Amino acid sequence: METDATILKSAVIENVLIKKRERTAEAPVVQDEEEKERRERRFVLLGRLLLTLLAVAGWEIFTRIGWLDSYYWSSPFTIARTAWSEAAEHQLVSDMLYTSCSTIFGFIAGTAVGALLGLSFWWSKRYALISEPFLIVLNAMPKLALAPIIVILLGIGFFSKVALAFALTVVVTALSAHAGVKSVDPDMEKLMYSLGAKRRQVFAKVVVPWSMPWIISSLRINIALALAGAIVGEFIASSRGVGRMIMYAGTILDIDLVWVGVVVLSVLSIVMYWGVVALERWLSRGFVKR
Repeated sequence: METDATILKSAVIENVLIKKRERTAEAPVVQDEEEKERRERRFVLLGRLLLTLLAVAGWEIFTRIGWLDSYYWSSPFTIARTAWSEAAEHQLVSDMLYTSCSTIFGFIAGTAVGALLGLSFWWSKRYALISEPFLIVLNAMPKLALAPIIVILLGIGFFSKVALAFALTVVVTALSAHAGVKSVDPDMEKLMYSLGAKRRQVFAKVVVPWSMPWIISSLRINIALALAGAIVGEFIASSRGVGRMIMYAGTILDIDLVWVGVVVLSVLSIVMYWGVVALERWLSRGFVKR
């Protein structure tokens, strides 16, 4: 009897193990989500590179066979040759640095001042209600129309370009920060006050962290606006900058140099956009950890 029981027990255990192995073999393979996401990013990057190469190659071919007028459209090879000639004289690099610095300084100043202005509305509802219509009017106003006045007021130098970049970004950031302030949960504020927190502590621990996503979301818009402001300032009057180079090339009908300026501005905008995206990720991680 003991032998039969042992045999039966062994058979049951073996049957259970066989079924377990079958279930394991039939179970779907769970892919690593991070590896899948990396493959997807590589595929998207490759697709973008291929599309860019096709566009550039098509542009070059169409101008060579005459489908595009090379005088108006130039060609990638001619643009690259002209850019190399300008870079060899150090003028192109100097113009790029000038435009980049004015854009970045205006972007930083406009974002910082706008964020402080928007957050300050939390301290007084009357102050916020009085100021909000003026912000809306300033946001709707075509601020680039004021560019000649700003250039005349501050001169054709560097600071007029920074001021234009600042003017285009400060209102957008202030409105975003104000929207974040208005979305703060009042129950969270009441809880902090009930725990004995002071007003400045509620502002630092609740209002600012709560409004940060709203402020961060305005960064991508601000960098484009700042670049537009700096370029418009250079169009009006400037001794340096990519905008000045484009205007000069247009006056002497040097279309190749105009296209160099357009391509350089495109590259600058992409680099600045990627920089702002990296800044957003860094700020978002810091906000989440906090």
